[in-house]
Amino acid sequence: MNIIGELLSTLPDGPVLDVRVGAFWTAVLVSVEGRPRCGLASSLRRGGHHHGAGPEVPEAGRLLARPARQLADLARSTNPMEASIGMAAINALLPRYEARWVDLNAEAVMAEHGAGKQVVLVGHFPFIPRLQAQVGKLWVLENQPRGQDLPAEAAPEVIPRADLVAITGTSLINHTFDDLLALCRLEAMVLVLGPSTPLSPLLFEQGVDLLSGSIVEDVEGVLQAVSQGANFRQVKRFGVRLVTMQKNER
Repeated sequence: MNIIGELLSTLPDGPVLDVRVGAFWTAVLVSVEGRPRCGLASSLRRGGHHHGAGPEVPEAGRLLARPARQLADLARSTNPMEASIGMAAINALLPRYEARWVDLNAEAVMAEHGAGKQVVLVGHFPFIPRLQAQVGKLWVLENQPRGQDLPAEAAPEVIPRADLVAITGTSLINHTFDDLLALCRLEAMVLVLGPSTPLSPLLFEQGVDLLSGSIVEDVEGVLQAVSQGANFRQVKRFGVRLVTMQKNER
């Protein structure tokens, strides 16, 4: 069973209260034991915009009728927008490990653990210019490279050379996570980062050492921002907490 299957096996069920698919972020609101919980994920879509290509989300308009577990199962979909909705539902339903959360963002984690070391970052993040000055060597892998980014196809060349590998949580949506993780050396430290990241110790069992993700604290504010096309910096200001979890052994 891959990591998506492992995560799905741990989830409770409940009603879906809301689904918002914004320009950059997807949010799913569910009820768990009578309490509203909101999860985020990157909004991915197929390339281009073709009206005759069929709907991105075949059940659009009827998703609130599904049980939350069934919505979370969309994370297995090869349709990127469906998978985005599924991952947001997973993040809403996951058990909360609040005692293990520390208020630390991914940039700070990478600066600390990457000092003087070779670092690979999978995904282009806004903090890259600052991070370059804080680590020994930084390679950035990106599906749509910009600047000095390397194309995603360079992963087999650079990931096995890295002391720290930071993998975007979006890789769980586009189903590249398992392949990227397999390229990491056993002694390398592995971080999964970004708002799509599931804050679950199940990832530690797969070889991950650190998880840097997001917790929605102001549900109404975040839903409104997502609906209006906010990027993550904007969404964060409306009520998102950045936290990190660490594997106990390290």
